[in-house]
Order: sequence, then C-alpha cells, then structure tokens
Amino acid sequence: MASEASSTVKVPRIAIAFCTQCKWNLRAAYYAQELLQTFSTGIGEIALIPVAGGIFTVTVTTSHTVDNSSRATAASEGSAEPVMRVTDTVIWDRKTEGGFPETKELKNRVRNIIEPGRDLGHIDRSLQKGSSQHDRSEKGEAEPKSNVNVKPEQKSTKDGCDDCI
Repeated sequence: MASEASSTVKVPRIAIAFCTQCKWNLRAAYYAQELLQTFSTGIGEIALIPVAGGIFTVTVTTSHTVDNSSRATAASEGSAEPVMRVTDTVIWDRKTEGGFPETKELKNRVRNIIEPGRDLGHIDRSLQKGSSQHDRSEKGEAEPKSNVNVKPEQKSTKDGCDDCI
C-alpha cells in the first residue's frame, strides 16, 4: 500500500490519475510522454497516479506569490513577506467530460494554464478548424460519425472495473 511523504514538489506539476483495473496505464503514460515532448522543461514534473474506480483525471498544480503586505498585522509589521499560493486545477475528468481527451485538446488546456502566451502551431490551427466544424454540427449541418474502428472485444471493458463504461 502506498503511503504519503512530505517532499518538495516542482511546479507546474501535472498529475494523471488512472484506473489500473481498467488497464489505462499505457494511455496515462502516452499522455505524459506527449506533454513532456511538447512542454519539455516548462513542466516541473509529471506524476502517474494509479487508482481504482474508473478514475481518469488530469490535474495541474501551479503556484504563484501573493503580496501579503496588505494583511500585515501589528505583531508581524515589517515582516510582510510574500506568500506562496498553490492551486490545483482539474483540466480533464473522464466522468464529467464523457471520455478521454484528444491529445491536442489536453495540450491546449495545459498550455492555457502554464504558458498562456505560447503558440502550439498546428495544434492551435487544428483546434480552430475543429471549433468551426463543431459550430456547423450544432446547426445540424454534420452527421455524427459511427465508430467503425472499434473491435467487438474492445466494446466490453466490464471485466476489470464496475465503474468503467
């Protein structure tokens, strides 16, 4: 059983929690590799967290300094040091989003938090193109695609985890 230990965490930190019963290990590792390839040293660390219960979440932990001078009390006047605030942001949850992220969407969401001004090149252009197609589909101009590439043995994943789809 895993235990917790206190240590220094490098931020921004990306934590990918994945269900081992559902065998999502390779999917989590793939997303980690893609994020490392794209953001390189812009990421402090990536953690793969094995869990159960059909969980697949991606969380970004960031920190920022807050000026504490306005909150200085009489007892601590003159020692108004900046305070570090840590923020955890869930950028993807399989259960609320209804599935797994496209790699380009995951990279876009990570970029929006850790490097908002960064250009992702072809990913940004692809997302813009995709949003115009999404607008057309909301107007009823596009037909939904059937998933013809799914093999029959892939349709049933109930063997490992009761919470899985």
